[in-house]
Amino acid sequence: MSRTRGARVARLSRYGADGHGFNGFLAVCLLTAVMAVVLVGLGAAMSAGARAQEGGGKPVILALGDSLTAGYGLSKQDSFPAELERALAEAGTPARVVNAGVSGDTSKGGLSRVDWLLAEDPDVLLLELGSNDGLRALDPTQTHDNLKAIIEKAEKAGIHVLLAGMMAPPNLGKEYGEDFNAIFPRLAEEHDVTFYPFFLEGVAARPALNQSDGMHPNAEGVDVVVENILPSVQEALKRAGALSRGQASG
Repeated sequence: MSRTRGARVARLSRYGADGHGFNGFLAVCLLTAVMAVVLVGLGAAMSAGARAQEGGGKPVILALGDSLTAGYGLSKQDSFPAELERALAEAGTPARVVNAGVSGDTSKGGLSRVDWLLAEDPDVLLLELGSNDGLRALDPTQTHDNLKAIIEKAEKAGIHVLLAGMMAPPNLGKEYGEDFNAIFPRLAEEHDVTFYPFFLEGVAARPALNQSDGMHPNAEGVDVVVENILPSVQEALKRAGALSRGQASG
């Protein structure tokens, strides 16, 4: 008998020439693989539990946006996420609001970084992007597609979305303005999201509520934004099934 055949017979003998031992070996491998999957799942659950414990058991809102979210020209405590977190607590619906705003960001920039942000498994994604697309007169079709992709990624992850609408600068013309402004209600119709039509409602074009550039809210302006959007945020938390958990932790 050749050396190669002898080695093959030896291996068969090791697991049982009739195949029963080999089947047993496969069963052990399968069980090991299943246990590995279970352990990975438990690890993910423990990680999510640790994040919840870190936030005091409160639901988590990920605020994905541009300078309006980041708090351009403001102290950290006066930024929109910080003010919203305080307002939610005062309203008896506490939540942790994560500031994922980047000054100057466009819808394309938000899409490029959303995957690793959603890996933190928030309860709600507060999507505030598009104003810089409008300021740069970018193609509204591309803005729509970028925001749609962000929403779909959140939906796939089981994360409820609160979409904050924007409006185009009036100096870009009627046609562009109509196309741009239609992006947000269109997305709201295409997807089952909570919709807040205009993020700067009550603040835009009011000098007393804006910084010297006329575009970014001052601390008083942020207060108005938070007061106006608060009911929509609470609705989003409720739709995400996270409102009662936040109230319990409060």
